[in-house]
Amino acid sequence: MDFRDDVELDSSQVEDAGGGYSGGGGGGGFPGGMILGGGGIVSLIVLVLVVVLNNVGGGGGGEPEQRRSPSNLSGQCQTGKDADQSERCRVVGVVNSIQDYWKQEISGYRAAKTILYSGRLRTGCGTASSAVGPFYCPSDQRVYLDLSFFDQLHTQFGAKGGPFAQAYVIAHEYGHHVQNLLGALDTGGSSVSTELQADCYAGVWAHNAVKTGFYEKPFTQSDISEALDAAAAVGDDRIQQRTQGRIDPESFTHGSSEQRVNAFQRGYENGSAGACEPGDLR
Repeated sequence: MDFRDDVELDSSQVEDAGGGYSGGGGGGGFPGGMILGGGGIVSLIVLVLVVVLNNVGGGGGGEPEQRRSPSNLSGQCQTGKDADQSERCRVVGVVNSIQDYWKQEISGYRAAKTILYSGRLRTGCGTASSAVGPFYCPSDQRVYLDLSFFDQLHTQFGAKGGPFAQAYVIAHEYGHHVQNLLGALDTGGSSVSTELQADCYAGVWAHNAVKTGFYEKPFTQSDISEALDAAAAVGDDRIQQRTQGRIDPESFTHGSSEQRVNAFQRGYENGSAGACEPGDLR
């Protein structure tokens, strides 16, 4: 997954908010306007990480959070060469490519900024903790991402990881932004259908990414395998089996590993948002 060295990055689409905020009040609940877990790659993971990592506010006596200073992305992330050398600049490049694609596909597309943070952060959907994982907030139309999630994806949930696994996660969240712009989040559909469609949209972008001009060449099968592996790792069945020793399909919120893999593959193989109708993804 190599960026074109000379392609110019638009760092204004990503903001590094730093971290370590410990805001007032309790454990940072989410008011209306947000899909649980941000409508992103996790939902049950929220509960798992509360137990495993114990990093949600209100819990007792750990060490005080160390505030991480924001990075100057505009100075650091200027070209595709920077994106190949820095994780934060890679996020900028991925976000640029995703939004460039959807801008061409959706009339009146409105860009959504990605906010990098750690610790806790106030958002349009309430106070977010790193334990929530990546999420999209419809209220302020922003994607929120704690980069430490990618380590957790590997260490806690058994995914192989890699740059394209990260790209898949980001593309999934922007799939929710597309749904929001198209009014699909207001239809009252099931959360599983919503999540699978976002996975499918991620695959659609992957199919078309090289056309955006940000990448040197089309993604390899190895790249796509990273995405499929990440999708499988966060299937509801895999998470439930890992955390509670049993699988309860009635409580699925994001879909099984097989469903998530199939949804991404459907989008990738067809390369068109029209292939991502919810009724075709169950």
